Amino acid sequence: MTTRNSRSGGRILVDQLLVHGADMAFCVPGESYLEVLDALHDSPSIRLVNARHEAGAANMAEAYGKLTGRPGIAMVTRGPGACHAAVGVHTAFQDSTPMILLVGQVARDAMDREGFQEIDYRQMFGPVAKWAAQIDRVERIPEYMSRAFHVATSGRPGPVVLALPEDMLVDTTEAGDAQPYAAHRPAATAADIARVREILAGAERPLMLVGGSCWSDEGCRQAIAFAEANGIPAAVSFRRQDLLSTRSRAYAGDIGTSGPPALVARFKEADVVLVVGARLGEMTTQGYTTLDSPRTRQVLVHVHPDADEIGRVFRPALGIVSSGDGFFAAARSMAPLDGARWAAWAEAARRDYLASLEAPAYSGPLDSAKAMHVLDALLPADAIITLDAGNHTGWPQRFLHFGRPRREVGPTSGAMGYSVPAAVAASLVHRDRVVVGFVGDGGFMMSGQELATAVQHGGRPIVVVFNNRMYGTIRMHQEREHPERVVGTDLSEQDFAALGRALGCHAERVERTEDFAPAFRRAMGSGRAALVELLTDPEVVSTRLTITGLRERARQAAAKR
Repeated sequence: MTTRNSRSGGRILVDQLLVHGADMAFCVPGESYLEVLDALHDSPSIRLVNARHEAGAANMAEAYGKLTGRPGIAMVTRGPGACHAAVGVHTAFQDSTPMILLVGQVARDAMDREGFQEIDYRQMFGPVAKWAAQIDRVERIPEYMSRAFHVATSGRPGPVVLALPEDMLVDTTEAGDAQPYAAHRPAATAADIARVREILAGAERPLMLVGGSCWSDEGCRQAIAFAEANGIPAAVSFRRQDLLSTRSRAYAGDIGTSGPPALVARFKEADVVLVVGARLGEMTTQGYTTLDSPRTRQVLVHVHPDADEIGRVFRPALGIVSSGDGFFAAARSMAPLDGARWAAWAEAARRDYLASLEAPAYSGPLDSAKAMHVLDALLPADAIITLDAGNHTGWPQRFLHFGRPRREVGPTSGAMGYSVPAAVAASLVHRDRVVVGFVGDGGFMMSGQELATAVQHGGRPIVVVFNNRMYGTIRMHQEREHPERVVGTDLSEQDFAALGRALGCHAERVERTEDFAPAFRRAMGSGRAALVELLTDPEVVSTRLTITGLRERARQAAAKR
């Protein structure tokens, strides 16, 4: 017998979402968590967005986490639903994004019998989540949910996965609610800042690298102000270009896939490298080549919110456990350095970046670089750009300007199918801002149906599809390693504009450079979700490479052997 104060597990779980400030959740509904769905019916302050695929729901939640700094909430059913959602969890883990995935689970009396769609999610998600657990007792829901929000947001942010046995969600409890969570993020001390100044004061060729997640707009402003005040050239890590204003005299590019090639050499030549917020992983260090391991050639100062990241591969001269915001807030008290000694070094780094913005010569009908220059002038300062995986992202990454409030939201994990659901989420989170999602034809076919989600829920993203009829990145590697032996990378011709219209979007196909600006203006003015398809030249496989050029390099290399 229950009392009037008793609540079902589904009800108390939703109440915890409310306690912790959740205002949106992304899902594909399933019978394994019906009690949660039923409780959401009576909780209109949480907007429930039903996606078309669990990967889309998970990627939407991940993008929400990137944009807000709060955990994105995704809900999926057991078995296949959880498997589909795993890609979003992996992206959240590699990108250090706060996220909570709630997974329906078989009833407790069916566990360990290989019940229908049964999986042990603690084992499945253990390697790709900060914490994976199962709530077996209804009265512990407040405890588990409180811990989930704290773990997802504290230290190095990341994803949490909680399994919810369906019979547990039906049980009732008189347990009370938890207190609202508060993220715990460390900050640098005055002594840390004094040591940083001492190290930088002895530099001849200093370089700063900024990366990581959960930066505030104010923290980003302080970061670029620090670089400018001290005359230090500053770069960003892969797909974190919105952390620093690309228009700043201190900005030197991104150490990812689209920055100036000379920047890689500059990292190797630097004598002091100050890294704030970024993990020193494979992409950030260009395959672990810009620094020696474990002892670096450069004097390395590594600032990161997770102590376990400091010294994981490269041993720093100084390690500081601090969030990026906390570091630059503390650094405001630092007396500026005299950057005259390295002024020529900093000016050369800036020139390299500016030179990389020049569009390469191209005589074809649709010049993607010129189209991006046109787009940059059309977009408002607070536009949100979402990216997919693939070489096509090189054009927006290289030729658009970034810096808060303009945002760049892309998977550092390299996951295809991310951009469209991320653009849908961004357009629902920030309804008053222009959202542009860039995706290749291969990536669009993985998740483009999520435009129907945008149409249903009133989102207005503009999705730009680069259609070159192939998996471009893999084709590039294929031509580099096995020239003229094309297999598995060609794609059939699709009319994406027609598909966009079928999904309820404003849609256009662009074949010439001069037609891009009018088409994009019409998309912005349509007042609804839109798709702009660009028919691009498959010969131009990246912003700096052509298939003909790759084949010629291979022939020259073969002739030397």
